[in-house]
Amino acid sequence: MMADFTRLTKPEPFHIFDTTLRDGTQQEGIRLTVHDKIRVAGLLDELGVSFIEGGWPGANPNDTEFFTTAAQELTLKNSTLVAFGATRRVGMTADSDPLTQALLDAQTEVICLVAKSHDWHVTGALKTTLEENLEMIRDTVTYLTSQGRRVFVDCEHFFNGYLDNPTYAKLVVATATEAGAEVAVLCDTNGGMLPAIVNTIVSDVARLGVPLGIHCHNDTGCAVANTMAAVDAGAMHIQGTLNGYGERTGNADLTTLIANLKIKYGWDVVSDEALRELSRISHSVAEIANQAPAARQPYVGISSFAHKAGLHASAIKVDANMYQHIDPDLVGNDMRMLISDMAGRASIQIKAEQLGHDLKDKDTASQLADLIKERELAGYSYEAADASFDLLIRSELLGEKAPFTIHAWRVYTDQDEDSQAVVRVSCGDEPKPYVGEGNGPVNALDQALRTALEPKFPQIAGIELSDYRVRLLDNGHGTDAITRVLIDTRMGRQTWTTVGVGENVIEASWEALVESYTYALAVINEG
Repeated sequence: MMADFTRLTKPEPFHIFDTTLRDGTQQEGIRLTVHDKIRVAGLLDELGVSFIEGGWPGANPNDTEFFTTAAQELTLKNSTLVAFGATRRVGMTADSDPLTQALLDAQTEVICLVAKSHDWHVTGALKTTLEENLEMIRDTVTYLTSQGRRVFVDCEHFFNGYLDNPTYAKLVVATATEAGAEVAVLCDTNGGMLPAIVNTIVSDVARLGVPLGIHCHNDTGCAVANTMAAVDAGAMHIQGTLNGYGERTGNADLTTLIANLKIKYGWDVVSDEALRELSRISHSVAEIANQAPAARQPYVGISSFAHKAGLHASAIKVDANMYQHIDPDLVGNDMRMLISDMAGRASIQIKAEQLGHDLKDKDTASQLADLIKERELAGYSYEAADASFDLLIRSELLGEKAPFTIHAWRVYTDQDEDSQAVVRVSCGDEPKPYVGEGNGPVNALDQALRTALEPKFPQIAGIELSDYRVRLLDNGHGTDAITRVLIDTRMGRQTWTTVGVGENVIEASWEALVESYTYALAVINEG
């Protein structure tokens, strides 16, 4: 029997605030395009987080473009998009500050402001007085709320500021909320706090009687624990990122926090159905960010419910939960024995059903699971490549054939000239050679394939390759390693991702490219 962790009552309202698209992108090695951010936002909305912080409009072109694109293309069903910015600058007024105006131009219902709450940062970094800093907070919050915006305030360096000057740190909280901020978020910006300290400080600030949030970085390895400690002390708003992405050692991992609150505390922070998608969404975001999913990540890692032979195996034969703290199906994961990588039947059924395929038959799902297992051992990953997964079901289980056949291909590259590709393709007729030239071998192959297919399938003229990601699967072998390529393709407002694996980047790219066109034609034919 699992112990009862549900004694605490969930505050109403309670916010799950995701900042993957802002704080998460500050991680070394992560750069999300506008298209990437739109896709991640869609996944976060599917999970059902309360708020999605999209970035800082006006601070950089990518974030500004994201909000412009989001206003036209992003439809959220469960979440609210948030623009991030700072209090107005020293010596200005909020209504005359261009960066404040950029926040309004982002057209979001909610704005999250960062404000200094550590006196040392006010005098040393802002180089202004403590009184002026309070006026900057008051002026900006008042102005934005007068323009019909809801406002949250991130109190930067709050915990360090509290330890140095608790009176001023709490005055920042009071000033923000009195000016109209719905939540004052206490930030462990340096990530140096421990749970007992966080709990004590949040408990004290809670005596102000205002809504409090928590934002933790993971520099002590305690971001999740510190967040839970703040919740226990009364925080009703938690901030974090999917998979704990963020600068330095990262932010509080929302996948862990959501599962903790939902399963251990029994709080309805997301739906049961959304919780079962947690593993898939976590891994999909990792693929979009071009990051390897963390195998030992709580709840969603592939090793989270993995067991070796011996004592564990004997107990699992009696009851799988003897060595597991939850049923892994709750979070869309699977228990497995450590023989090789495995795609679980439940995850496959869920994903297949989302793509419109009926895999309720356990034998059929198990057959596909075995095939996925073989292909994942060879280097494939279908977590973010829904189109390739769809094609796998169509070809292996439904017997569907591609509307064209590749008989051969070759590509030539010269350092001083465009690359040239030759492909032999048949579309229900005799195979013929087609030539394409492009800026690099992949572009040349794309042009050759378009030349072959467009006369028979003119619909593909609207297809655009929008992103391309490469990963070496065995870094120890360097350039001789097995290579995985993910290609994102766009046609109008529809996007899809395909995967290819090969002994070199060209071979892997070609497979992903062919699958992209195959999927496009399958979708077009169905339409």
